[in-house]
Amino acid sequence: MSEQGQDPPVTLVDLIGQLVPPDPPPPVSMLPQTAGWAVLAVLAGVAVVYGLWRWWRHYHANRYRRAALAALARAGGDPVVIAEVLRRTALVAFPRHEVAGLSGTEWLVFLDRTGGGGTAFTQGPGQALASAPYRSGSTAPSGLADLAARWIRRHRREVSR
Repeated sequence: MSEQGQDPPVTLVDLIGQLVPPDPPPPVSMLPQTAGWAVLAVLAGVAVVYGLWRWWRHYHANRYRRAALAALARAGGDPVVIAEVLRRTALVAFPRHEVAGLSGTEWLVFLDRTGGGGTAFTQGPGQALASAPYRSGSTAPSGLADLAARWIRRHRREVSR
């Protein structure tokens, strides 16, 4: 054969130009492929809703504590007002028949017992609460306001068995 009847030589560039691009793969689904993930998502959603519900109940159940702490901050160092704030807080947190009749040492023992133990009310600065409502112009001993704030934050009702 002659050179004129021959096809030109095929080069690699020519072969690459003849390639047909493949079809793109189908899109990958973002949905879980097993039921376990759906169950896990439902359980996680229920846990979040339950946690929010518990937080909401706790937040609303402690409104009286926030109000008492605000009243305590307004009281300054007046032991009469501090005693009133503690009494009102105890009347909200505990049954009236347990708190209303307490006075003097019984009141201080109650505050020690429900405030997380210790004897800061019966033997510490809290002793001023027993006589403060009956004295005019008395000043609170050092640490009484902090002690009252600690009781408001920490008091817990005993569980009777």
